Amino acid sequence: QVQLVESGGGLVQAGGSLRLSCAASGRSFSSYTMGWFRQAPGKERVLVARIKWSDGSTFYADSVKGRFTISRDNAKNTVYLQMNSLKPEDTALYYCAADYQGLARTPVEYDYWGQGTQVTVSS
Repeated sequence: QVQLVESGGGLVQAGGSLRLSCAASGRSFSSYTMGWFRQAPGKERVLVARIKWSDGSTFYADSVKGRFTISRDNAKNTVYLQMNSLKPEDTALYYCAADYQGLARTPVEYDYWGQGTQVTVSS
């Protein structure tokens, strides 16, 4: 049974940092692309960053480029999202997702999802 479990969310002041973790289990993810999405109240779920597990290649949304870094730890089967210089507009529920052999950008293309972790940035 595939499981993606996010952690690391919380309340932080603007300009602060958080690191989200996504622990993946239940299968080998070497052929997967892992994505971090976020969804603010009343808005669509959007891709923030993704990483191809096999070669570590990455993609970032323009809104987070230069502030967020996605990475993976093969030994721990965990994907991270380091978030620096946080802004109030980064406030959202953040989800981890897995896409088999793809470079997907839309939620519907992802096969597995975590339950989400809340990030709140105060001004």
